[in-house]
Amino acid sequence: MNKPHFVKRFEFWSVLTVGSIYLLILVGGVVRATGSGMGCPDWPKCFGQWIPPTEISQLPADYKQVYTAQRVAKNQKLARTLASLGFSQVSGEIFAHPTQYIETDFNATKTWIEYLNRLLGALIGIFVFVTALVALPYWRRDRAILWLATASWFLTGVQGWLGSLVVSTNLLPVMVTIHMGLALLIVAILLYAVHRARRGYVASADHKASSDVGHRLGADTTAYTSLKWLVWAAIALTFGQIILGTQVREEIDRIASTMGYSQRGTWIAALGSVFETHRTLSAIVVLTNVVIGYQLWSLSRIDLRRLVAATWVVLGLEMVAGITLAYFELPAFMQPVHLTLATLLFGVQFLTILSLREPLGVGQAVVVTKQPLQATQA
Repeated sequence: MNKPHFVKRFEFWSVLTVGSIYLLILVGGVVRATGSGMGCPDWPKCFGQWIPPTEISQLPADYKQVYTAQRVAKNQKLARTLASLGFSQVSGEIFAHPTQYIETDFNATKTWIEYLNRLLGALIGIFVFVTALVALPYWRRDRAILWLATASWFLTGVQGWLGSLVVSTNLLPVMVTIHMGLALLIVAILLYAVHRARRGYVASADHKASSDVGHRLGADTTAYTSLKWLVWAAIALTFGQIILGTQVREEIDRIASTMGYSQRGTWIAALGSVFETHRTLSAIVVLTNVVIGYQLWSLSRIDLRRLVAATWVVLGLEMVAGITLAYFELPAFMQPVHLTLATLLFGVQFLTILSLREPLGVGQAVVVTKQPLQATQA
């Protein structure tokens, strides 16, 4: 069955948006690796301008005091609001965070790196809005897809607001962590919407044929249920590893600042337990994905084998990136690559759980070997 035009249009914009989000994660990693996170001290403008300055002479002499005062006032208002809602611990962290009173020196290169990061974020906002618009035809067909697209649009707006808080709190760790977690949630929502749209327009005859073959090959519900729980566990591990990685990154920033961004070879030794935990968990993530991948491969489904191969490739590249960071003095260029690969692993794992939602989903094929067929004929 050929897909209607509105389905192809929705898939195009959804995939484009997801790809753009991954690009933004990579660029965000570059921002952190180059220390450009506070290149623009205000939001959404940059030094009060839509086009950032290129020379310090374009700024008032007291620009540090001006933007520090604005940021502190915004943080105090946020902290009071959070405290009134019962989030007293986060509120206290905002009040106690000393770097909110520190204004970094103007650096044209860092300013433009951060500003380009914001422009890409604004472009993604447009993409996700168009995705929600092209999902309107699903109102009469599958409203869940429309609600998913609309939710991603709303959460992208929230993500932009969180971005302003990340700036105003001068990269407060808890804000950076929430910012990253929400980005992964938006990716998961869009991936599910695309999967649901594709699944809804494959010939039912293909689904019946695949199911029949699946029964002949002995695919049982219990095995699929167990595997789904294992994949969910792997996703949770990856998510936890990404969040822990942001904490490692925060510790690296603190150490680098303390050492005046010199003696880079000593930073790893100074990281302490947070790095050791991160490295130990990485070994668990690798082992878990190898075991799960072997079980998924044995199901003889082409779609799952492709996802397993993608998982192992991303995992292998991630290991190379991690080893490079650990043993070659944390090269700055590898830090955003390491983060992006981790989020890609999360995306592939999520696609795997979507494919496992049905023992043999719509339009899925299986790899038929001689041994099972002979047993069936017998």
